[in-house]
Amino acid sequence: MTSYPAPGIRPPLLLGICAMTFVVYLDTSITPVALPDIVRDLGGGGTAAQWILDGYTLAFACLLLAGGLLGDRIGARRVLLAGTVLFTFASLLCAIAPGMGALVAARALQGVAAAAIVPLSVAALSTHIPDPAARARAIGLWGGTAGVALAVGPLLGGVLVTTAGWRALFWINLPVCLLAWLCLRSALQTGRPQTGRGLDVPGQILFVVAGCSLTLLLIEGPHRGWTSLFVLGCAVTAAVVVAVFVVWETRTRHPLLSPDLFRIPEVTVACAVNFLGLFGLYGVLFVLTLFFQRDLGLSPLQTGLRFLPLFGMLGVASLIAAIVARRFGTRRTMVTGLGLICAGLVGLVSVTLDVPPIGYLIALGLLGGGIPLSGGVVAIQAMADAVPTAAMGAASGAMNTFRQFGAVFGVAIAALASPPAGDAAVTNLPATFLLAAAGAALGGVLTAVALRPKRVPAQAETEPEPIHSETR
Repeated sequence: MTSYPAPGIRPPLLLGICAMTFVVYLDTSITPVALPDIVRDLGGGGTAAQWILDGYTLAFACLLLAGGLLGDRIGARRVLLAGTVLFTFASLLCAIAPGMGALVAARALQGVAAAAIVPLSVAALSTHIPDPAARARAIGLWGGTAGVALAVGPLLGGVLVTTAGWRALFWINLPVCLLAWLCLRSALQTGRPQTGRGLDVPGQILFVVAGCSLTLLLIEGPHRGWTSLFVLGCAVTAAVVVAVFVVWETRTRHPLLSPDLFRIPEVTVACAVNFLGLFGLYGVLFVLTLFFQRDLGLSPLQTGLRFLPLFGMLGVASLIAAIVARRFGTRRTMVTGLGLICAGLVGLVSVTLDVPPIGYLIALGLLGGGIPLSGGVVAIQAMADAVPTAAMGAASGAMNTFRQFGAVFGVAIAALASPPAGDAAVTNLPATFLLAAAGAALGGVLTAVALRPKRVPAQAETEPEPIHSETR
């Protein structure tokens, strides 16, 4: 990333970055509990609830890689401050949206801003804090902030929707963003942009078109009909553009998503498990929110309380994931995390049975505990043992991109089993959960096989063996 002078850590810098990180991740978990209220208020048809979530995560996923590269080209300070202003403006547009189309467009604008904020937040901490120990603590606090935001989102959302209406979910961003902008403006240093690596503009365009086409295909297919001209056009466009993107990335000098990265097993595994973890999480959030409020008649606050085991365990596991990985190794930790995800998703089948709610509340806790153990910082540790330092930023960007696409497709696929039309009852919940559980099980097998301990050559047996996290 951009090179800066090396001052000591400044509280305004950490406060500003953590504040923006909080609202970026809060807006992924606070919105689901408000979906039925928003759809009743603004209308928008059967796909509206999906686009409220996917409008944000799709823009976030498609532009995440470009956000980091843009910071390199024109300076991280400029991009971070611009991203903060854009997120503030987009939140205001969400709060005053007169209709569903305006809200979805504003949510997409929030996602564009988030794609600039997230990759450059870590870069700013790395370049402004020269001491390795202090830098590690700061990055740990940054990660913990994201976990806390995810954890408090459903409950805070339920309280706000019940007491002040769904628009309050977006009004609360404004003072936080203003505080963050003031802190970042005073604390961020102006550095010389790097010009050695170009922006892969054609690759970025192809990536956005491919992501949008696939998402449109999955969301609009059940409602327009799988044989409609629009849906068939999306399918053909997605297939052609994905193929062109792969060919382009193998030939261009500065690829957006280098194919060479995926020759490293740790990178492939990290991308896959992060995709699967968010796929399960957002699929569950989407369909259970509709089920709790439409079928069981719960209020947004009661719905948020039902999600407490999920996000409470997610927050706790986020805090201890790195410690567990150092103690037991990344391979064991990731396989265990995927096993917890699988068990939790299978256990959620009980939500449709005439049994006490304790069963699916425990299942939600297992799901929440498994996600940080299988991905996030644990996956980064796994990659750190295998990826050259110069390529670590690109590998981390690829992992986070797959993570966000997991959220996008989790909502889209979940809605295939449980169409959110009007106030109709949610159906086929077991199919939704079992599909996601099968994906988690497949991810566990992939992780166990791909990250097997490497054999030590016979001549090296007498030498001290270096400790690699994936071999424990």
